[in-house]
Amino acid sequence: MATNKNKKAKYIVKNVNGEKIYFRKRKRIKVKWNNLFLLLGFLVFVIIFIVCACNIGKWLKDSSETNDQIKQFEEIVEVQEKEDTENTEIIENDVPQSDPYWDFINMNLIDVDFSALKYMNIDTIGWIQVGGTNINYPFVQTTDNEYYLTHSFNKGFNYAGWVFMDYRNNVANFDRNTIIYAHGRFDNTMFGSLRNILSSGWTNNPSNFVIKLSTETENTLWQVFSVYRIPTTNDYIQTTFTSDNEFLEFANKLLNRSAHDFGTTVNVNDKILTLSTCYNDDDKVVLHAKLIKREAKA
Repeated sequence: MATNKNKKAKYIVKNVNGEKIYFRKRKRIKVKWNNLFLLLGFLVFVIIFIVCACNIGKWLKDSSETNDQIKQFEEIVEVQEKEDTENTEIIENDVPQSDPYWDFINMNLIDVDFSALKYMNIDTIGWIQVGGTNINYPFVQTTDNEYYLTHSFNKGFNYAGWVFMDYRNNVANFDRNTIIYAHGRFDNTMFGSLRNILSSGWTNNPSNFVIKLSTETENTLWQVFSVYRIPTTNDYIQTTFTSDNEFLEFANKLLNRSAHDFGTTVNVNDKILTLSTCYNDDDKVVLHAKLIKREAKA
C-alpha cells in the first residue's frame, strides 16, 4: 500500500469542507526543441516542394500549349522566300564597300499571307524570322506592353506569353526604333533561343546577321549591328527622338555596346529594329539591326 509520503507526491491535497481531497497531479510534458525544429523544417520542405511542383506543372502546361500553337502555324502558314523585283527598294545610306551590307543585300525577303493568322487573332501584325535561332513566328500588337506577357497567341492565359511589338510603334511605317519583345523561355520557344546571339557558334556564321520581317503591307530585311547582354535597363527602348543628333547619339551607343564587331555603321537616316528578352531575372539579351531592304506588297 502506498505510503502517505508517496501519496502526497502524486496528488494535490485540498481541504474541502474540512475534508482532505486528493487530486492527481498533471504530468508536465517535456518539449524537445530539437524535435520541434525538425518537424517545422519538414513542414517547410513539404510546402516548398508542393509550390515548386505546382510551378513546374504550370510551366510544362504553358510550354505544351505554346508548342501546340507553333505546330499549328506550320500546318496553316507558308513562309515563302521572295526574290527581288523591280519594286524592291534598296536602302543605301552612304554604306562603304567594305561593309558586309553588300553581302546581305542580295538575300531573299520572306513573304507571308496573314489571312488565316488574322482570323485566329486580329492583333496579328507581322511575322519575324531570325537566322541561327528558333524564332520564326507571327508577332502581335495591342494597346499596352503587358497583355502578351501573360497571354498566348490564341489570347488564352499563359505565362509563356507571345511575341509582340511595342504599342508605341507603327508597323505600317517603321519608327526610328521599332521594338519587339518576348519571354526568354528555357525550352527555346518565344525568344528563348535569342541567347544564341551571345555564342561564338552564332557570330561565326555571317548568314545569321539578318532579320526578316513580313507584314500586311511590306516585306523587309534588317542587318544586325549590335548584340549584347545587359543588366535590366530601358535606355535602349526609346522610340522617338527630338533631333537627328539625339538619334545618332542613341544609335552609336547601341553600336558601341555590342559584344561583337559586325563591321558596319549606323547613320542618322537608318531605321533600327530592336529585339529584347530576359536572360535571367536581372539581365536582358538585346539585338539591334538596321533596315537595308524593303518591298511593298501589291
